[in-house]
Amino acid sequence: MNAPLTTTGRYFDGRSARAHPVRLRLGERLEIAGEAVRLDWSLLDLRAAETAPPLARIGHAEHPGSVEFEDAAFAEALAARCPDLNRREGGGGLTRLVLWSIAAGVSVVLTALYGVPAAANLLAPLVPPSVEARLGQAIETQVVGLLGDPPLCAAPEGRAVLDRLVGRLSQTMALSPPPQVSVRRHATANALALPGGRIVVLSDIIAKSRSADEFAGILAHEFGHVAARDSIRAVIRAGGTSFLLSLVLGDLTGSTVLVAVGQGAIAAGYSREAERAADRAAVTGVDRAGGDGRALAAILERITETHDETPGGLTGFLRSHPYTAERAAAIRAMPGERTDGASLLSEADWRTLRAICGTKDEKAD
Repeated sequence: MNAPLTTTGRYFDGRSARAHPVRLRLGERLEIAGEAVRLDWSLLDLRAAETAPPLARIGHAEHPGSVEFEDAAFAEALAARCPDLNRREGGGGLTRLVLWSIAAGVSVVLTALYGVPAAANLLAPLVPPSVEARLGQAIETQVVGLLGDPPLCAAPEGRAVLDRLVGRLSQTMALSPPPQVSVRRHATANALALPGGRIVVLSDIIAKSRSADEFAGILAHEFGHVAARDSIRAVIRAGGTSFLLSLVLGDLTGSTVLVAVGQGAIAAGYSREAERAADRAAVTGVDRAGGDGRALAAILERITETHDETPGGLTGFLRSHPYTAERAAAIRAMPGERTDGASLLSEADWRTLRAICGTKDEKAD
């Protein structure tokens, strides 16, 4: 049995910088005694801090206080009797922090890539139509703002032709009530399907259409997304991913999520299968309405000719959609139900529709 050793030192309570003179006694335990200090620490709980000899500083694994002394023999005896004296409770803290951060980041990415889409597929059918309608109205306001508040195109004659076209396609595609279609003057060739059966058409897509059937194909494609409720799924994915990223970044403001939802709606990041299904629905719907659904392939190819079909290079209708060559070939290979030579709109109605923004009809690009 080791004989007790004693020495003098200073005790710090861990809450103030005041030093308390104490006497230290090392036996089976470390006893610390002073005017206002009475401590009895197990040798298994003692931890040494890094200091320059002859100073030694000893702390307790579960106590904020510590003692200092300058007795080399006492320090040597402590080292011999305390097996965990030089154990570092916080050792590797930075490494663990980095590893935990990486793990957290990976989990967020995996959840965003797999968990959120899976949840969106389950949740979308459960969203009541009334809730989806209110959400669609809010998102349309956000989308219009992100696009720079382009003016609404509502020339009465053109609007009347558009309404008839919407009604005709809605009937052949069994959509009730018909989608709410608005046209905005904008230099981007795009059409967006939003929750609640809302469609935003940007006027350049009409300008680039060379026939009513081409534009009807674009419109019917978006109607296909409405029928499949792809838009509400996309919004759930966009909002869910934004929330996860906001959680990691510490920004949980509603505006952050709403902006991400609006941007997600503009990007229209549907899966390739969803796009193929919307293409099939468009061809069938336009054919049954009396037009040529395969005209959709021609306008997709024409838009591609004027844009760089590389990631980030395409800002029109094709953004986040499958590559055009693949889509166009599949569209042209679809069986038809139309009467050869038929046209969805008369030439006069088509010219009227093209002037819906109040501008003189010009030849399509």
